[in-house]
Amino acid sequence: MALRIGIEEEYFVVDPGSREVVPRAAAVVRGARPALGERVSTELVDFLAEAKTSPCDDLAKLEEQIRSMRAAMAGAAAAEGVRLAASGTPVLGDLVPAPITAGARYAESLATYRGLDDEQCICSCHVHVEMPDRERAVQVSNHLRPWLPTLVALAANSPYWAGRDTGHACWRVMTWARWPVAGPPPFFESHGHYEELVGTLLGCGALMDTGTIFWDVRPSARLPTLEIRLADVAPTAADATVFAALTRALVQVSAEAAEAGERAPAAPQEMLRAAYWLAARDGLAGTGLDVLTGRPAAFRRLAADLLAHVRPALRGTGDLDRVTAGVRRLITGGTGAERQRAAYRRRGRLTDVVDSCLLREDTAVPA
Repeated sequence: MALRIGIEEEYFVVDPGSREVVPRAAAVVRGARPALGERVSTELVDFLAEAKTSPCDDLAKLEEQIRSMRAAMAGAAAAEGVRLAASGTPVLGDLVPAPITAGARYAESLATYRGLDDEQCICSCHVHVEMPDRERAVQVSNHLRPWLPTLVALAANSPYWAGRDTGHACWRVMTWARWPVAGPPPFFESHGHYEELVGTLLGCGALMDTGTIFWDVRPSARLPTLEIRLADVAPTAADATVFAALTRALVQVSAEAAEAGERAPAAPQEMLRAAYWLAARDGLAGTGLDVLTGRPAAFRRLAADLLAHVRPALRGTGDLDRVTAGVRRLITGGTGAERQRAAYRRRGRLTDVVDSCLLREDTAVPA
């Protein structure tokens, strides 16, 4: 039986003339509420709005939800005289200090994290995969760890930041790296070990609450899911669907290994950090690190290895052909980051990059 999945996506609110980010997310969220209800929300920074799907087990239904969700968000933005862009970082705009959304929780975050909040302008895609319990979620997290840098490379869609090319494919990962509890999760011996470490981090003030556990894989604090949080928001609904299906398949294979009593490989944290940086710098086009052997490996090869690793799960859900084609399209045709740079090369204009990322009300895919 296919595990149920759902995704959360964040989008930048941009001015249709200048294409710079503008602090109008609260208004867009209000406008989207009639269509999406509680599935739309503000975030810490008023430059971006979040929307989420309902849980489902069928990939076609998931894509339909993502498309209709993006269309509803684009329509709400148009009604406010703004547009939405699906990019992991803002291409244009005056970003620092970022406009913090009103509310007691956001005010507490600013008091706790201070200058980190000033530059927290990033848009992610979070994939939720259902889990029977938190013990299993922690075990699966351990099995996912060696594959996380490859997922970062596949999802890279944030090469620009405030008018400049960062030289990275995924600058969003670099901004996250500064936070006290973020990036690749540690290896946990058990759920008790997880809770003990979280308690320590809460006690010393490194965490404001369990909602600020920003490891790239975590048991959800409010849902019976494992949350995989490492991806840039995808350029298109089709890209988001493929990434979600690939992630679910990896979770499925990992859950079966955990259920069979297989101990997850304890990839060293320092190797994971190095592999993350290589993935963030060069994306699929670069050479990464096999964190289990310590040897260099091209990310395109690692992506092919990942696809082979999850093939049984994809075959079981009927998603094998769709996901194989999607991953091969990324390997040969380029990730979101490569597409953004291609948009810039055509005329040398960053406004063209923003336009390539815009959501459209009619088709819910970038123009």
